[in-house]
This record gives sequence, structure tokens and C-alpha cells, in this order.
Amino acid sequence: MTEDSSTATTLGAREHARAQGGARAEAMPTLPASSWAPPPDGVDPATLTWAETVAGGGYTSKLISRGSTVRLTDVAGDACAHLLLFNADQSWERLNVADTVKVLWQAYLGTGHLLLSDQGRVLASIVADTSVRHDALCGTSSRLRNEGRYGDGAAQGPSPAGRELQVLAAAKHGMAGRDVGPGLSFFKGVRAESDGALTWIGAAPAGSFVELRAEMPLVVVIANVPHPLDPRPEYTCSTLEVLAWSGPGTAASDPLRTASPEAERAFLNTDDYLAARGIR
Repeated sequence: MTEDSSTATTLGAREHARAQGGARAEAMPTLPASSWAPPPDGVDPATLTWAETVAGGGYTSKLISRGSTVRLTDVAGDACAHLLLFNADQSWERLNVADTVKVLWQAYLGTGHLLLSDQGRVLASIVADTSVRHDALCGTSSRLRNEGRYGDGAAQGPSPAGRELQVLAAAKHGMAGRDVGPGLSFFKGVRAESDGALTWIGAAPAGSFVELRAEMPLVVVIANVPHPLDPRPEYTCSTLEVLAWSGPGTAASDPLRTASPEAERAFLNTDDYLAARGIR
């Protein structure tokens, strides 16, 4: 008897699904992460814990340990990674963009910038940056704005809004829409003028990357969608590469800790919390 190979039957659907084993898509996670090739320079493949390509209009999320380095790479020069960070052990503590800007007296993200929670603790540090095209002022796109610009903003639509995708990602970690606040955007730059106007300065070249070091266990949420100030009429966003590897947290002797009185206090607050939780 010849088996039906169409997906109209349970047997046919099973055979079709199994035939996809080993297939690769442009945007998907690599499992195990250690099989990603080639690994970043100087990184032992065995330490890789996250390896994924995220399509334009896509999202991802991951639980990572303290000391992990997360590298975001703008592969083709048109990615825009909209980032949220949550304390993995108590998700009510999360990235606070206002404090990240005002406590450190710097609105423009780059190497050495600390990403703070509203508890005055360091969630992550920017330890490398070849892009210098980031934004801490605008946040990600909304469904209403995308509907007005592109005709649709639903998560499953042709032009999904960043917040809609971030809500989906947060839900996978037990959170809801009320947990999704303002975030940071990487690879598309904005500058504030003296009159308060925001000027779009565009993207860095293809292959630019930024590296973040987790200073406590984190849930990382990323939506890869066009920046809300992107002037182009089309929904334009290219592939984002996400890699992470394990390592130690910021050492006691690291200049990041003493770069300013505010940084020193933020790290002391973080150390105090980690000690109470028994995290090294």
C-alpha cells in the first residue's frame, strides 16, 4: 500500500514534518550554540550559549547568566535591535532608560555605558561597540504608529511593531504587556538638538556590532524592527545576528567600576544584591 505523502492526512503531515529535519533558514536559532561557525575571535565555541539570526520584523529572547557577553551584529547594515533587560530572578526589576541616561549624565550609548535598573543596579555594561549609532530617547515602534505609516502593526502582520513583538517575547518568560516599558535601540542613531528636536543620523556600515556584558542573571528581549524615526516609507529592516558566551562578571579591578562616582555606586549596589542572592 502506498502511503499518502500529502499533508492532508496525519501520516502525510508527519512525514512532511520529519523531512524538514536539518533544514536551514536565513533566520533561526543554532542548536547547540557551540556549533555556530565561525565563533567570534578568541571565544571558545564550548562557551557559546546563544547563537541566532533574527529576521527583520522578528524577535527573540533568552535567559542568560551573570558574566555572559551578548554580541549583537548588524549583518547587512539595516538591522535595528530594540532591547529590554529584566532581572531573571525578579522581573519587576528591569531596564530603566531614564536612569541609564540621567544617572550617568550621558544620553548617547557607547563603550563603557552602564545599563541601569530603577534600583540603581547595573544590569549590563557595554564593553565593545563598532557602530556608535544607537538611541536611548525614542523607544521602539507602536502598533498605532505602524498602522499609520505602513498600514499594519500587528505582531503577525507584514510590518510588526516593536512593542507588539516585545510583549510576545516577554510572555514566554511569564510577563505581560504591563511589564514592557521603554527600551534601547541599537544600530540606528538619533541626536537631540539644542531646541529639543531629534535628528535621525542613520546606520553604521554592515557588520557593525555591540557587546553587552551581563552583570546579573538576565532575561534579554529583542525586537528587530525599523526605528520609529526611520524616514524611509518602506518597512526596512535586515537580519540581526545574536551571539552570547559565558564568562565572569566585571572584575573588581575593571576601570568600568570606577569610571565615575555614579558607576562606582551602581556596581556597589549590584554587588550587594548578588551577595544576598548567593550569586558570584
